[in-house]
Amino acid sequence: MSFLSDVHSLQDLIRWGGYLILFLIVFAETGLLVGFFLPGDSLLVTAGLLAALENSLDIVKLNVFLCAAAIAGDSAGYFIGYHAGPKIFNKEDSLFFHKDHLMRAQRFYEKYGAKTIILARFIPIVRTFAPTVAGVGKMNYGRFVFYNILGGIAWVLSMTLAGYSLGRLVPDIEKKIHGVIAGVIFLSFIPIFKELWTARKEKGSKANP
Repeated sequence: MSFLSDVHSLQDLIRWGGYLILFLIVFAETGLLVGFFLPGDSLLVTAGLLAALENSLDIVKLNVFLCAAAIAGDSAGYFIGYHAGPKIFNKEDSLFFHKDHLMRAQRFYEKYGAKTIILARFIPIVRTFAPTVAGVGKMNYGRFVFYNILGGIAWVLSMTLAGYSLGRLVPDIEKKIHGVIAGVIFLSFIPIFKELWTARKEKGSKANP
């Protein structure tokens, strides 16, 4: 009841749960197949903003916790794919799982190879399923860990420091925070729209050779 009455926005969610809720959300969004709907990019930017504007979060601690969550999340996704294997692709769609998302991540992985582990960090939905696809494909774990650490740190720092910089440099940014978050959400979905448009064009060209 406390949660429902106090949390009305991302800012409220972060104030309510602090580092722990941030860790859990980032871990789930990057590592658990049911976490694709969680607000990754916008959450990180908002956390960076609050670290600049309020005393509730320290930017150094914030980045340590979130980098750890992102790296641990991808590792969990890898092991889910490694041990569950092709069974995941035969799983029926449900409220928290959609096979199309997994197939999109697989196509992305086939196109970009190991770099997918880094690139997928910046693409909603794909970042949730990419480590699982790497596990299904039995990608060398040492290689996976290298790209996982690199991508996790790059994603977290780019988002939180963008929010932190806005909080420090833009006067009265707290009055415009909803617009900032809306902009982040829009920008984060551009790669998905691009992939969908490309897939649609390729499907059309195959249908009309």
